[in-house]
Amino acid sequence: MKQIRQEDQEMAFLNTLGCFEGEPVTIVSVLSDTYVIAVKDARYSIDSDLAKTVVLY
Repeated sequence: MKQIRQEDQEMAFLNTLGCFEGEPVTIVSVLSDTYVIAVKDARYSIDSDLAKTVVLY
């Protein structure tokens, strides 16, 4: 399972999208430095730096 970690300042961006600590996240695809993630009923494109805040469990 992949979850969002609340430690980084960059998390403020994901929080505005409704993504909070402990929220299940699915990595849909990875293209170069761009990740497409699915959170709740939405998909978002994020860069690799922001993707590093997603923790694999």
